[in-house]
Amino acid sequence: MDETGAPARDRFRLPRLAVLAPLATAGSFAFELVAQGASLLMPLLLADVVDGVLDGRTAPRALALLAGLLVLRVACEAAGGLADTAASTGVTARLRHRFTRHVLALGIGGLRRYPPGDLVARLAGNTSAAGHAVPALAYMALSALTTLGGLVALWLIDWRLGAVFLLGALPSTYLLRRLTRDVTDRYARYLDLLGAISGRLADALGGSRTIRASGTAGREIDRVLQPLPDLRAAGVRTWDTQRAIAWKIDTVITVFRVGVLAVAGAGVAAGRLTPGDFLAAAMYLSIALGFLDQVDNLVTLAEADANTERVTALLDEPVAAAFTGREPPAGPGSLSFHGVGLRHDERIVLDGLDLQVEAGSCVAVVGRSGSGKSSLALLAGGLLTPDEGEVRLDGVPLTRIPAERLRRDFAYAFDRPVLLGATVAEAVAYGGGGERVRDAARTASADEFVQRLPDGYDTPMSAAPLSGGETQRLGLARALAADGKVLVLDDATSGLDTVTEAQVAEALTARLAGRTRLVVAHRASTAARADLVAWLDGGRVRALGPHRRLWTEEPGYRAVFGGEADS
Repeated sequence: MDETGAPARDRFRLPRLAVLAPLATAGSFAFELVAQGASLLMPLLLADVVDGVLDGRTAPRALALLAGLLVLRVACEAAGGLADTAASTGVTARLRHRFTRHVLALGIGGLRRYPPGDLVARLAGNTSAAGHAVPALAYMALSALTTLGGLVALWLIDWRLGAVFLLGALPSTYLLRRLTRDVTDRYARYLDLLGAISGRLADALGGSRTIRASGTAGREIDRVLQPLPDLRAAGVRTWDTQRAIAWKIDTVITVFRVGVLAVAGAGVAAGRLTPGDFLAAAMYLSIALGFLDQVDNLVTLAEADANTERVTALLDEPVAAAFTGREPPAGPGSLSFHGVGLRHDERIVLDGLDLQVEAGSCVAVVGRSGSGKSSLALLAGGLLTPDEGEVRLDGVPLTRIPAERLRRDFAYAFDRPVLLGATVAEAVAYGGGGERVRDAARTASADEFVQRLPDGYDTPMSAAPLSGGETQRLGLARALAADGKVLVLDDATSGLDTVTEAQVAEALTARLAGRTRLVVAHRASTAARADLVAWLDGGRVRALGPHRRLWTEEPGYRAVFGGEADS
């Protein structure tokens, strides 16, 4: 546990990301390795040149090698810069692809803890910061190796120099490790609060019309920015941590830098070292201090590690294993629920629900708000997985049916459909009903207004001004075009006027004869057209029967529809 009582976070997830762009990361590492190797050889050659000049001799070979190493180092640094860019963009792109694919695989149930705005922040911001840290991580790893090389060189020049260096390196290493740990934890808190603000802002944008109509913009601004003081406090704590430790690291480094040079100077005075050795020791000291003098880079890596944690936290969310066995034989489309239980956080939504929907029949699901109607609709086609019990299609549990088969067998229409596709035709055909677009649109009473659009079915969705009812009809047409054996309508005609709804209902009755239908209904007229009505109450089916009988015999059933008259 950390100091806030939260579970401790896993450390250093960054190396896991390098495999997303292995060639570019390897290239970045290789070029930096050659450049650092050249840096380790340069002090030796420069010392030889200096000692040669002081002795009255020239060292043309050493000068030529020194010039060659300089050219090699510059070339490798330039090539390494290109490889760094390729590595960071490659890791970011693949991480975003994997993140998006995992989000879609998690589905509705797996994403309940993640508001849309928070998901966008993780996808757009956190993945980018994580990807750009991969080259920096390679550089830090090589800095550790060159630090070791510089230490060995100091020890070979004079063991006293290596001993003094080690005395100063130990406390500096401890301080660096503490800085990395503390900054990671504090910056992770900062990112969590930033994600919370993003989630609240996304909610506010989705309800902008309501906010404007209610005149509650000021209240909504306060709600969105409510975590801002905590965000500021988290940012201040991050900088305080860096400030409190950074000056200690700089002080320790300065003290033992002076100590190493003093010992080297004493060696020259005593005749143990030559002036060239002193120059080489000074250069190797700078190289050896390269790893310890990386406060800014370590802070960057700590912040990147916190960003990576937000990405991997979602990637580590378990996805239900897809069924890979033999596909069951096709059936007529009977749907059944057996002891189905579903919870949302601590609230029981469905509790041991049993329901049988015969093949080819139409069953309406009614109940008060919060009774679990929409959850039942999502469970029907496997969009949600029950916590207890199971859902079966033609006697086969949905968990034993391949996902591709489920998507073919079930078609959905929702109360607030999101139309995906570049054009109207693509939006209706989305999900695999391309050849049935116009027929489905006619059944949903959408063909007439689509024909009035500038380019008819080829009108871009961005240029198609649709009302709520028109959007709902296109969503219904999309479900009809998919032609699944089971059609699930989740209040899919609630936005239609009474006349249009009656027209659509008649067309659906004629068109869908023989197809299984599960219809979430909020209107008595919709329930009246179903073969049977399942009345949900208390997480279970309170009654199942024809609408007319329930309306006549059950006052509680009539109360579900408020003051609406029977149809």
